[in-house]
Amino acid sequence: MAAAPVTRRILIVDDDVAIRYLLAWPLRKAGHVVEEVGDGQAAIEQLDTSPYDVVLLDVGLPGGINGLDVLAHARAAATPPIVIMMTADDTEETFLAAVRGQAYRFMRKPFAPGAMVEAVNEALQSPASAVLAIEVLSARPEWIELVVPCVLEMTDRVEQFVMQLDAHLPESVRQSVAQAFRELMNNAIEWGGKLDPNRKVRISCVRGKKMRLYRIADPGEGFDDARLRHAAISNPEDNPVQHAEVREQQGIRPGGLGLLITRSLVDELIYNERRNEVILIKYITD
Repeated sequence: MAAAPVTRRILIVDDDVAIRYLLAWPLRKAGHVVEEVGDGQAAIEQLDTSPYDVVLLDVGLPGGINGLDVLAHARAAATPPIVIMMTADDTEETFLAAVRGQAYRFMRKPFAPGAMVEAVNEALQSPASAVLAIEVLSARPEWIELVVPCVLEMTDRVEQFVMQLDAHLPESVRQSVAQAFRELMNNAIEWGGKLDPNRKVRISCVRGKKMRLYRIADPGEGFDDARLRHAAISNPEDNPVQHAEVREQQGIRPGGLGLLITRSLVDELIYNERRNEVILIKYITD
């Protein structure tokens, strides 16, 4: 007999009744308990009264309490819910305030209701490590700097934040930067941080008019591609893919090859002497 789906508690905070209905209906159909409120004060009262697993939170709310205020209140709870921000205000300042406030995701309106349902499902299915706190050292539009735990689930979250800021760039540029960024961050978390959430990776994104510069620093030597290649040639003769099998058992990639691919995606890739920091640069042409 198939296991019954897990029922979760979801709070929708939006002053638009139609949006609340479009979001609530498929979530209720999926078996979740969904509450709806239309302003910040009511949201805070609900959060103080009942525990929620996920909060879908609009930034622009009527009255004196906006969505960012509600976010701060929700994240201060003993067991904070996962908060997905929604807004038609696509200014960088609003987005970065949501990142600083530990929002799980940030979705710009308009979006299809199905996209939000997918985001909720992803959040509910994510391991607890996916919502660990991100330390924000700088949240200026031209300079973002984050410190994140060494867990693979952080890659999707951080990539989504970083790529949101460059939504206006050509899709080919965004895709190449995203792929390179993902590969390097995964290497830092896997090889440098050994998948230890107590170890941290430091990420900086510098956004100039003609370039994007990303700096990733890990706590080990996650970018030593010579060492990664050596793992492959050091296998015993009777098992030439032993290193890959071990990595697969641990749930992580073999490494090495990804670093070679990354070089073809960006304009410059620069390592420090210890091979625990890397800078990737992508130039933007008119």
